[in-house]
Amino acid sequence: MENQYICPWAKSSQLMTSYHDEEWGVASYDDTYLFEMLNLEGAQAGLSWSTILNKREGYRQAFHHFEIDRCAALSDEELESILSTAEVVRNRLKVYAVRKNALAAMRVIEEYGSFSNYIWRFSDHKPVIHHWEEAGQVPAQNDLSAAISKDMKKRGFTVVGPVIIYSFLQAIGLYDDHLVTCPCHSGNRKPFV
Repeated sequence: MENQYICPWAKSSQLMTSYHDEEWGVASYDDTYLFEMLNLEGAQAGLSWSTILNKREGYRQAFHHFEIDRCAALSDEELESILSTAEVVRNRLKVYAVRKNALAAMRVIEEYGSFSNYIWRFSDHKPVIHHWEEAGQVPAQNDLSAAISKDMKKRGFTVVGPVIIYSFLQAIGLYDDHLVTCPCHSGNRKPFV
């Protein structure tokens, strides 16, 4: 039975609904997951999120389940093989971005102790809960996503524009952008007993 109250974008397929219900907007502090979502959001630029979700297992296989150190060690030959054979979006900039982002993430981990510490410091390590009443109110970017984008670019990350970063913040739960009517909004979730 379709839940009429969930966020409208999540109703297009069972895969989208599952992602919405189980992952999107749920705070994660796991470096590997954060790194995966950063790169998947970058891969999505110009495409639909459902396209990326449908290729997610292909990405995980190609990029060693987004283990940062293994992605940083990928050779040009391996990246070229991914471009020609893997079930990923075959865009050279986006595929090579995974290695570049892994190298930048390793520098950030060296400085902050974890990729999570680096990202979550922008919100004082707490989720930002928005109270949108309709989908049209949710911005594509904001001042924080622009500031994080600028900082990440300065640190060597790529394919991290303000719109991509805003989507990334939603994906990792730093932003809770579920509509207030959605059962998944922080204000509606049942506490674990």
